[in-house]
Amino acid sequence: MTTQLRILVTGFGPFPGAPFNPTVPLVKRLAKLRRPALGDVTIATHIFEVAYATVDVELPQLLATHRPHALLMFGLAARTPWLRIETRARNAATPIWPDQRGARMHKGSIAGTANARAFGPHVSRLLRAARLTGIDARASRDAGRYLCNYLCWRAIEAADQPAGPRLAAFIHVPPLRRDGSARIPGGITLKHLVDASEAMLMELVKGARRTDCA
Repeated sequence: MTTQLRILVTGFGPFPGAPFNPTVPLVKRLAKLRRPALGDVTIATHIFEVAYATVDVELPQLLATHRPHALLMFGLAARTPWLRIETRARNAATPIWPDQRGARMHKGSIAGTANARAFGPHVSRLLRAARLTGIDARASRDAGRYLCNYLCWRAIEAADQPAGPRLAAFIHVPPLRRDGSARIPGGITLKHLVDASEAMLMELVKGARRTDCA
């Protein structure tokens, strides 16, 4: 490669009903990774406020500033005890739940286009990489109707642009206690999430390298 590979890793802050979002410490841990395989990789990180306006303003700014080759996003699935690798974004939004700023979507869809947008076949390799760490990881076709799905949609839109990231992926993580321990006996901990997320990050790096050489 003639240029250094750039990866943008994002999480979300707290939101109504979830005062602690484990994607914040997870993203911080990934930012500190030092591995030989990442020697030519620049990892930028960002935590989004859980607000539609924030995503609309900050995502384009982040992409313009960092020009990432790949985008790895994390969000909290408060009612799911396993790791969810999202395969698509749905053209769906809820007018019921307000965001962190109290704003609501005024209609039940994001855009007047397709019913869904797919991330691409690379997500199956991320799923396999996560499972090899021993974590309970599953593919998902439903990212919800809240900010996580909204970010998925906007990220896939960006990846479809010539100057956008070549690859994008969104991972839903289960809730944790503030000390990083599992919420349920024998459940997923922050260490499990870090190990699986590192494996997925490495796989995303490989995929970005393949697209660079294609």
